[in-house]
Amino acid sequence: MDALLALHRQSRRTVVGLMSGTSLDGVDAALVHLDDSGPDLMMESEAFVHVPYPGPLQELIHKTTSSSSSIRDVTRLDARLAEAYADAVGNVLEEAGTDREALDLVGAHGQTVCHLPEPTDCAGEAVRATLQLGNSSTLATRLGVPVVGNFRAADLALGGQGAPLVPYFDHVAFTDADEPRGLLNLGGIANLTVLPAGGAPDAVRAFDTGPANMVIDALAARLFDAAMDRDGRHAAQGTPDHDLLADLLEGDFFRREPPKSTGRADFGAGYVDRLLSAAQSRGLSPEDTMATATLLTAASVYQAYAQYVRPAQSIERLIVSGGGVHNDALLRMLKDAFAPIPVESIAEHGVDPDAKEALCFAVLAHETVNGVPTNLPSVTGASARTRLGSLSVPGP
Repeated sequence: MDALLALHRQSRRTVVGLMSGTSLDGVDAALVHLDDSGPDLMMESEAFVHVPYPGPLQELIHKTTSSSSSIRDVTRLDARLAEAYADAVGNVLEEAGTDREALDLVGAHGQTVCHLPEPTDCAGEAVRATLQLGNSSTLATRLGVPVVGNFRAADLALGGQGAPLVPYFDHVAFTDADEPRGLLNLGGIANLTVLPAGGAPDAVRAFDTGPANMVIDALAARLFDAAMDRDGRHAAQGTPDHDLLADLLEGDFFRREPPKSTGRADFGAGYVDRLLSAAQSRGLSPEDTMATATLLTAASVYQAYAQYVRPAQSIERLIVSGGGVHNDALLRMLKDAFAPIPVESIAEHGVDPDAKEALCFAVLAHETVNGVPTNLPSVTGASARTRLGSLSVPGP
């Protein structure tokens, strides 16, 4: 208990943030020095690494996110992922040349295997539920460092979506006194944060807009036997089918008003099967199919902005992060859709586009220890603000 009180009283902390997202490709780890809190937060990034999942582990994760998973697989994967996260922490410390003893805290999002934010009957009681694997207590024991995990559950308990969680980071790091901004993250799923100029936390709006790399990567695997459409080359060689695009944009998720969040339940293997079937029935080439799917991401982001954001709050700049920022075709489509609003990489603002979400969970863990609420009810729909995350403490 004395060690926890000392950590709470400590202002400056060295924290590793861990993120393993819906792309299911590996772990992002960011080492960052953090001081103070809220709008006064000071952040100094030290190192970032991406550690790919070994093939057998990635296969098990894919299996566990599908209907073929077993409770034994889920239970074992919870422990196995904690070991993978411990390795990622070791890698980022080595990259920074930092000793384990200098590390104060870890924030670990965990690997989402199921996210069910809409209330549904379970044994006579309507519940919202989510499951992120990578046991925080196991990780804390392996590292000898306190770990904050399970960030989504508290918001769900208050009637929220439990997602997105990045908007708190966006608010403290990117709110500008004079310029209303949009922050777009292109991971497996695309999510948009809108920051009014000089706005308070309750003025922030954010929600998932639909698929980003999740569908594009799945199509790259099926059509080109590749992990991704590197630089958007295949999409750039094709022509989007605008009739198919219009049909896709009529999907249930796109017509649902925020707050909303999504994942593989909406845009996983079944969705890709249906998209491929529709493309083949229209005689589209693999390149045309990829171009259509890539435009789906850009068009769904802009459609969400135009329908649900612009009537109340226009933006003057769109700042993009996540793996999708490396897809030149996607970035070009976003720039065309949002013109004359400038669309630029978050790298132009001093943040590694690949590191943002890992940095976010370092910040969220830091604020959990500070006792600061980091959910945003204006984003998630929760009934109140609350502290996020469960703290696991290693033994003496």
